[in-house]
Amino acid sequence: MARADGCIAGLGVALRVFELVDDDVATGALAADGDVVSAGTRLATVTGSARSILAAERVALNLLGQLSGVATATRLFVDRVAGTDARIIDTRKTTPLLRRLQKMAVVAGGGANHRMGLYDQVLIKDNHIEAVGSAAEAVRRARAHVGDEMEVEVEIERLDDLEDVIAAGADIVMLDNMPPEQMRVAVERAAGRVVLEASGGITLDTVRAVAESGVDVISVGGLTHSAPSLDVALDFDG
Repeated sequence: MARADGCIAGLGVALRVFELVDDDVATGALAADGDVVSAGTRLATVTGSARSILAAERVALNLLGQLSGVATATRLFVDRVAGTDARIIDTRKTTPLLRRLQKMAVVAGGGANHRMGLYDQVLIKDNHIEAVGSAAEAVRRARAHVGDEMEVEVEIERLDDLEDVIAAGADIVMLDNMPPEQMRVAVERAAGRVVLEASGGITLDTVRAVAESGVDVISVGGLTHSAPSLDVALDFDG
């Protein structure tokens, strides 16, 4: 059961742990990923050997709590920008070996996934730019290497770089650590020619103003690297 209010994610993964420990254990979900629940809500039933249930308990609860924490954090951000056109997305700042599960939890919370890895989108950041001299040059080299089929995103810290990276062939421009008023100027200048992503230290207190600047997506690394686990428990029913 849930011991705190939150958004559920990873329930099927958690129940699978019990089945892997003992295939004679029977499980039944009473909630679904994406459900927003209150403290005291029963989430599932597990029936079988007490030894097997207790052997699987901690791993199952750790997964359910961690993933539901990610979903809950995501839901808070999604609700905060409701009524705007901005989407909340994750980053690759995930826990090793849990990337796909954490990104699944972001979706359960109403967010969307950024790229999954280095293989499905080019993301040019400050070190790449420093290595070749300019953001526009990095975009040109990336585009020449991957062709037109793969998206190329580039991070910029100055509005002066916006037009150059658009001309070089960027599909997505990340506005890194810019205040909302600068983001608003970027939206006006880009005029829909590229997707604009806001990133860098965005919190629940600031995300609404960022969304109202007109950016398309807002990436929040804290969804996966800093979300507190949701308090969940397994109680025996004698």
